[in-house]
Amino acid sequence: MIRDLAETFGGFVRTFGASQLFFARLLAESPRVLLRPSLVSKQVYNAGALSLVLIMVCGFFVGAVIGLQSYSNLARFGAEDQGGPFSALALMKELGPVSTALLFAGRAGTALAAEIGLMRVTDQLSAMEMMAIDPVVRVAVPRFLGGAFSLPLLVAIFTSVGILGAYVVGVPLMGLDSGAFWSEMKLGVALADVWDGFFKSFVFGIATSLIAVWEGYNCQPTAEGVGRATTRTVVISAVVVLIFDFMLTTIEIT
Repeated sequence: MIRDLAETFGGFVRTFGASQLFFARLLAESPRVLLRPSLVSKQVYNAGALSLVLIMVCGFFVGAVIGLQSYSNLARFGAEDQGGPFSALALMKELGPVSTALLFAGRAGTALAAEIGLMRVTDQLSAMEMMAIDPVVRVAVPRFLGGAFSLPLLVAIFTSVGILGAYVVGVPLMGLDSGAFWSEMKLGVALADVWDGFFKSFVFGIATSLIAVWEGYNCQPTAEGVGRATTRTVVISAVVVLIFDFMLTTIEIT
């Protein structure tokens, strides 16, 4: 049993180290790829634009739930007017980045991993190498950058639609004053709060995109290997996002 644990830990260390070297290579090749914006813009569309409907629908109902919870709980203390800033801060700093990252990993991350994994299975990556085309530059980096750029934009949309959902619940349904809702939100939300949410979304975008591209690029060249890669993409992304969220939140409040 001790030997199995040691082998498992050793495999984790090797995989982690290899993934970081892969990440360093992606960063090193990124300036070259950015000189060809058509490659990146196509992946921004695939990862971001195709996720818009999912993000907007989930964002609206998450904001509506936050509006209901904030009204029902703040009403106990006679602070119903604070529902606006409460909802905005919850969405900007926590629920927006985290929920969007998890949805992104489930929709776009699995698509990236499956697409690259299928290219591995069908020997398209090997064919590129035979034609002296670096598959990391041509395939991996554009998809990594597309995902990293898409997530902050999706978080902004998720948060905006979520605030709209909180407004719809708080003002027309619960009878809160519209002016008080927006004015209290304006007073209670600072630019630093917006920056905190943006920074989290940027970190989550890099992490989830790296995991998806890594799993797809290094999957076993079988149908089962592609399935495992997509599953690992969702699971590892969820765990990493929650761990990073805890770390970044700890840094913010200390």
